[in-house]
Amino acid sequence: MSGVAGNFLERMAAASQRRCEQARARIDEAALRRHVSALPAPPAPRFDAAAFHLIAEVKRRSPSAGQLAAASLSPMDQAGLYARAGALVVSVLTEPEEFAGDLADLEAVTTALPALPVMRKDFLVSPYQVLEARAAGAAGVLLIAAMLEPRQLEAMLACALELGLFVLVEVFGADDLARCQPAVLAAAATPAGQGRVLLGVNCRDLRTLRVDTGRFATLAPLLPVALPWVAESGIETPAQAGEVAALGYRLALVGTALMRSGDVVTSAAALLAAGRAALRSPAARAR
Repeated sequence: MSGVAGNFLERMAAASQRRCEQARARIDEAALRRHVSALPAPPAPRFDAAAFHLIAEVKRRSPSAGQLAAASLSPMDQAGLYARAGALVVSVLTEPEEFAGDLADLEAVTTALPALPVMRKDFLVSPYQVLEARAAGAAGVLLIAAMLEPRQLEAMLACALELGLFVLVEVFGADDLARCQPAVLAAAATPAGQGRVLLGVNCRDLRTLRVDTGRFATLAPLLPVALPWVAESGIETPAQAGEVAALGYRLALVGTALMRSGDVVTSAAALLAAGRAALRSPAARAR
């Protein structure tokens, strides 16, 4: 794992590896593949480079913000509100130690809303966990470039695309981008990868858990125009959604602000409306 990842990601990677080994002990990869092969194709999100979309996140807890929802939270109900607001994708946290997530949350959402593309968000370190996500009904997975060596990333991208999943590859800085870009672009150029590979910029430094929204503007000139860009973390207001849309990001991943909202549908719809209004501005049309 890259040295830029810091202690938080190192802890998350080690914990994820332990969970992966425990899962393998319960069901081996061959058996998991047989199960997955019998499933219907996952729903495919329609990423539109001319529009602005929302990836709305279900998460019970955040290491930086603390508890975001009661233990009684219904992931299905929360995801249903996101769907009503027009979210293109729902992201579900499945990491248990810092985010109080579980694969059962993902499975509950995908079972209740089978036509809605749902992404597994976790600190994945193995293709086995991509198979787990597919087995739970996921249509996509998050892969964190800072956690993965290039060969790991290539293997996990290949596994996801083979299974018909979309992939959001997340970077924090220029070093991450330079290291992962060859594998990401190569995957996106394959028949299986066309329209299924996204590149995300997380403005939260996972070494310190601090947010620097200026990172969206800093990295925008370096991002490949061939891929849809996702602005992750730190987006709390419609004005901020408009700002990232004007920079060229066509999706925003928002969790904490929506989990804390007293009116989820209105809040999510306002983020979408602001992003789409920004795209209609003269400055955005001139990009």
